[in-house]
Amino acid sequence: MTQPYFLVHLRKDLRLEWRSRDAINSMLFFALLVVVIFSLAFDPTRSFARQIASPVLCVAILFAAVSALNQTWARELRHNVLEAHRMAPAPSGSLFLGKVVANFLFVSVVEAVLAPLFVIFYNLHALGQVWVLLLAVPLGTWAILVNGTFFAALSIRARNRELLLPLILFPIFLPALLAMVQAISSILSGESDPSLWIKILFGYDIIFTLLSVMLFETILQAED
Repeated sequence: MTQPYFLVHLRKDLRLEWRSRDAINSMLFFALLVVVIFSLAFDPTRSFARQIASPVLCVAILFAAVSALNQTWARELRHNVLEAHRMAPAPSGSLFLGKVVANFLFVSVVEAVLAPLFVIFYNLHALGQVWVLLLAVPLGTWAILVNGTFFAALSIRARNRELLLPLILFPIFLPALLAMVQAISSILSGESDPSLWIKILFGYDIIFTLLSVMLFETILQAED
């Protein structure tokens, strides 16, 4: 029964974003701003670029994700849509996963636009296995979004929710951020095996996805 409800929520969020493009536009702005500023602040020589490229990429993705997460539940507050979700027979987990997957697709679009610009600005040439980036970046992105969507719902009624969300999210995300940075650095430099960091990201995603799905019902029903 979960899959049809999940697809309904996912299609709704994708359709709304396609009409407004609010989240994607704001994410592109923040991500490009971070990449351009750091490229101007540092001389992107080939050796030094590999040292700063991974942290800069992760920071760009993090800022882009937070700008989208701040809008995740704002639409649900309009016209008492959130109240309708509470009364609906659909499992709360389907609503949560629909939001996470929608945000994941939005951020993935931004990452696809950002990748070639990132290579050009920082003069990058990966020395490790490039295909492993297709594991490291999505796993790290999912870690941001599954926690961010949950904490965005937790702080939805707060007066300063735009400020509260990063304060809650960043400390929880730190282990995944470290693993993501180390995995990407290993791939770009080719000096070490990123498999350990990939496994850490994978385990982190499983644990926090399960916890968020199980606790989301409490968060949804506790909102007043």
